[in-house]
Amino acid sequence: MVNLNQSGAVIRYKPFSQSLKVKVGFFVLLIYVVYASLQLDFTYSRFISGLDHASTFFDRMFPPNFERSRILIKGMVESLQIAVLASLLGILISLPIGLLGARNLMPSWASWPARSLVAFCRALHPVIVAILFVKAVGFGALAGILALTVASIGFIGKLFTEAIEEISIKQVEAVRATGASFANVIIFSVLPQVFARFVGFATYQFDSNLRNSTMVGIVGAGGIGGTLFSAFQRFDYDFVAAILITIIAVIMIGEMFAGFIRSVFLDNIGLSDLWRKQAKRPLASKGAESV
Repeated sequence: MVNLNQSGAVIRYKPFSQSLKVKVGFFVLLIYVVYASLQLDFTYSRFISGLDHASTFFDRMFPPNFERSRILIKGMVESLQIAVLASLLGILISLPIGLLGARNLMPSWASWPARSLVAFCRALHPVIVAILFVKAVGFGALAGILALTVASIGFIGKLFTEAIEEISIKQVEAVRATGASFANVIIFSVLPQVFARFVGFATYQFDSNLRNSTMVGIVGAGGIGGTLFSAFQRFDYDFVAAILITIIAVIMIGEMFAGFIRSVFLDNIGLSDLWRKQAKRPLASKGAESV
């Protein structure tokens, strides 16, 4: 790349040139990757043998066995209930915590404890938290709901706090200048600026909880995870395939539902408008092809 400075001299830039420190950093990273691979016994021969075992495993998975549909449906319904309740509780608790953690609205004595609580909820994986709650409250869906609620607080609380800290303070000051109370300042100047992002955070967390609800059951926290783990232990791989296909289908439906929720809250459209929009797309594509 060639450019001219103010004196008219030609300056040549290399768009992908790196400094010496960056090159040394990449070289050290490469050495560490090789070292870690050797320490973890990651070899090419082991990888090839693993592919052979995987082909045998997949041969035993198909065709899927849906004969025990009652057990399958019961586990998926329980996982869905865990995801919905955990998302609802996490969102309701994250709202005040996220507001208290915003340093541009709250004093330090209120923001730092709230941010510490969010960091604590985010520190552990949901499966580890599920194990702790299984030990505390016993096996079942309650442990899964509590574990995913903690995970929701850690995720939504952090993002909601950051969203509030990025708002325009001018709108807040304008509402304050009218003599509005603190609650009115939050309702009329803060929430309108972060509502769209908060809807996105909430729908994503519901999708995440729907996936994690199928995983925490492996440690006894309810849901389809326990059924999946039992099927693996029995080497019942055709039933495992049925469970996995059902999980994928439910998660895809949940993704469509989350998109519909975003459309309702952000675009103010109803279900009939959404179907009408989807119906117009094939007609538009046919018209483009004819042209």
